[in-house]
Amino acid sequence: MRIGRVVGTVVSTICSPIFEGRRLLLCDLLDASGEPDGSYLICVDTVGSGAGETVLILDEGNSARQVVGVSPAPIRAVVVGIVDQLTVDGELVIHEG
Repeated sequence: MRIGRVVGTVVSTICSPIFEGRRLLLCDLLDASGEPDGSYLICVDTVGSGAGETVLILDEGNSARQVVGVSPAPIRAVVVGIVDQLTVDGELVIHEG
């Protein structure tokens, strides 16, 4: 699992039928201090997250497909939760809301 921040959406006019009715989110991956680490993932949204939110990302192809309930499918990463708070070594790193 990874922690990320939603920075945008991905729109494709031509795509696999599995993506119809599903939102694709562009997520910056975060390090332990809550800062972007310079990498990103395109994730299928399963929780209704939006721009600016910190999210929990499942980045394991087969497990991601199981969350969506379709196999085989061209899915690698899914957003499975919205992070309310992140504490590292007893220090509050992220607090949403």
